Amino acid sequence: MGRKDAERQLLCHGNLRGTFLIRESETTKGAYSLSIRDWDESKGDHVKHYKIRKLDNGGYYITTRAQFETIQELVQHYIERAAGLCCRLAVPCHKGMPKLADLSVKTKDVWEIPRESLQLIKKLGNGQFGEVWMGTWNGTTKVAVKTLKPGTMSPEAFLEEAQIMKRLRHDKLVQLYAVVSEEPIYIVTEFMSQGSLLDFLKDGDGRFLKLPQLVDMAAQIAAGMAYIERMNYIHRDLRAANILVGDNLVCKIADFGLARLIEDNEYTARQGAKFPIKWTAPEAALYGKFTIKSDVWSFGILLTELVTKGRVPYPGMNNREVLEQVERGYRMQCPSSCPPSLHELMVQCWKKEPEERPTFEYLQSFLEDYFTATEPQYQPGDNQ
Repeated sequence: MGRKDAERQLLCHGNLRGTFLIRESETTKGAYSLSIRDWDESKGDHVKHYKIRKLDNGGYYITTRAQFETIQELVQHYIERAAGLCCRLAVPCHKGMPKLADLSVKTKDVWEIPRESLQLIKKLGNGQFGEVWMGTWNGTTKVAVKTLKPGTMSPEAFLEEAQIMKRLRHDKLVQLYAVVSEEPIYIVTEFMSQGSLLDFLKDGDGRFLKLPQLVDMAAQIAAGMAYIERMNYIHRDLRAANILVGDNLVCKIADFGLARLIEDNEYTARQGAKFPIKWTAPEAALYGKFTIKSDVWSFGILLTELVTKGRVPYPGMNNREVLEQVERGYRMQCPSSCPPSLHELMVQCWKKEPEERPTFEYLQSFLEDYFTATEPQYQPGDNQ
């Protein structure tokens, strides 16, 4: 677990000051880090990190004055007294249920499942090309089911793409579990309790989020896209409507790779009514050149959706005007609720030349450190 994920877990609702976890250090092999939830008036709830160093003889310490044979002894010591830490340790952080990697051992490799094994229980949304349902598999496992209208895409092409999608595994990507590849195509994925990021921002609890939470959600999306970048894959339709939100503001990327398969003329014309022009890089919209760098452009647009709580990009402009103006060099102004440094990041994503746009790896690190860039990542344990 990385520093950022430790912070997300500790800052979950219900954890109190002094809640802690110990994780393997990202930077020092064989070492550990202690992360503690703290509170003060200026920062509110936040997390402090301490390096647990290893002695040559096998012991452990945070400060040289207090050395312990085992991690357990170290923890017990700091439960009894703060001794230089931000506060005394209280309780270990509660760990959420592990994510299901597959529906069963069988679906790991043979993941075409019979339609009858799925029960569609509650319709969650209607899209241009189908519906999304909450359902169960075999009456036991809660899943999300995307049903595609017949004719949306060729079942053969879908099955081929789904083979790749199934291999993509990352905790910021919605996990594909299984498919029904005969029309109407069903796509079975993990269930995300809060639905799409767009709906969450416009009509859900996302309306009340402050900038630090919005930036953290952006960092999670960038982390998932950095994985897609490393895997030499392309999303092609990155926007808030295709991000799903779970408990504790967890964000995951959905629908990666599907856009390429859509056979609807209103979509494939690229300037058609169903095509998401406002999110699409000019080289992709005009010439069909989709790359990870056109995904970076779309990510910049998604950032505007986050800070404006789901406002449609380029307000007051239609698709044709957007395409013409962007080609002439127009870029969206800084939204009223957005700090200039974040708008500057958006503008970098919208560079005309694709290769001048940042990588998702850079975007992830920039956003993860957005509020901590001026502070040391690890606290010194006071020698007392």
